[in-house]
Amino acid sequence: MALSDNLRGAALMAASMTAFTINDMFVKLLGDHLPFFQFLLLRSIGASALLFLLARRAGAVRWPEKPKDRWLIALRSLAEMAAAYFFLTALIHMPIANVTAILQALPLTVALGASLFLGEAVGWRRFLAIGLGFIGVFLIVRPGPGGFPLYALYALLAVAAVTVRDLAARRLSPQVPSLTVALAAASTILVFSAIGAISSEWEPLRPTDWLWLSGSVLSILGGYLFSVSAMRVGEIGFVAQFRYSSLLVALLIGLLVFGEWPDTVTLAGAAIVVATGLFTIWRERTVKSATVQAPRRL
Repeated sequence: MALSDNLRGAALMAASMTAFTINDMFVKLLGDHLPFFQFLLLRSIGASALLFLLARRAGAVRWPEKPKDRWLIALRSLAEMAAAYFFLTALIHMPIANVTAILQALPLTVALGASLFLGEAVGWRRFLAIGLGFIGVFLIVRPGPGGFPLYALYALLAVAAVTVRDLAARRLSPQVPSLTVALAAASTILVFSAIGAISSEWEPLRPTDWLWLSGSVLSILGGYLFSVSAMRVGEIGFVAQFRYSSLLVALLIGLLVFGEWPDTVTLAGAAIVVATGLFTIWRERTVKSATVQAPRRL
């Protein structure tokens, strides 16, 4: 029995989120004993090399002709670099499920950012969902009298950086190949990590470190390829909902690999974030569908 486009897209999105979360596991295993910029540089070399080969094969190793697209790719790449630094630093020092739960706020922050900076219409229902979602984030982070815990703040900064990245991607011309954009971002992180690695003391790699590095490179590449395929199969509004599968994978990895399990308040906050995010995606899908089906006035 053949799967529908929506189900195939959902499966690809779930595979993408699983691959990205497995990459997070390898990063956390490496970051436990290797200097940050050392493993980031080694991973960036592998990821950039593979992306370059794929982009070259697809004829995507070229700079866009429009100045607007060039600036947007530059902005997106810088945002990707910032997101990598803040997210990976938080990931090394926090439970994997907690960091992943905070990142589930992305549909909310992107919707809010699109309304504030891109002029996209967001009704009161979605604004209410965004507000409730941020309450869920606060339950996960739980700032104390002294403010946000440092690495929880890093996770929030990663959300802000990824929001900028995604908003910049929305403004890119459809003709710009996805591999061109991904290669530019990977190259920016490569340069950033190389500069940081110059002033870092390197540690000798254990035999298992090479396995973790290889797994990180392959899983992040697989996550990217699966995500691109997912966005080209089925309805985006339906497929996007399955990005939340990353939280389930993170919970399992946290328990089985790191012996971590979030407390009740954190789980409640994560549930609120996921529920409001799903509503936001559903509502956006409903509004767009109604707009398309509305009869045009002559």
